[in-house]
Amino acid sequence: MDGLNYIAAAIAVFGAAVGAAYGNGKVISKTIESMTRQPEMAGQLRTTMFIGVALIEAVPILGVVIALLLVLK
Repeated sequence: MDGLNYIAAAIAVFGAAVGAAYGNGKVISKTIESMTRQPEMAGQLRTTMFIGVALIEAVPILGVVIALLLVLK
């Protein structure tokens, strides 16, 4: 049963990484689209984008923590 913990950890990290990559791609693409539509709002949009990306990047960190808990258990 120890081997299944490693597989579960790998799946947790993989899912978190894929989800974060997809989310970051959507946020950045929509921000660039918004900047082309309203160039005068570029500074505010960029700031909001960085906050959103930081929140999205918290997901893989939690995935790694869960994976470590599964492996060390």
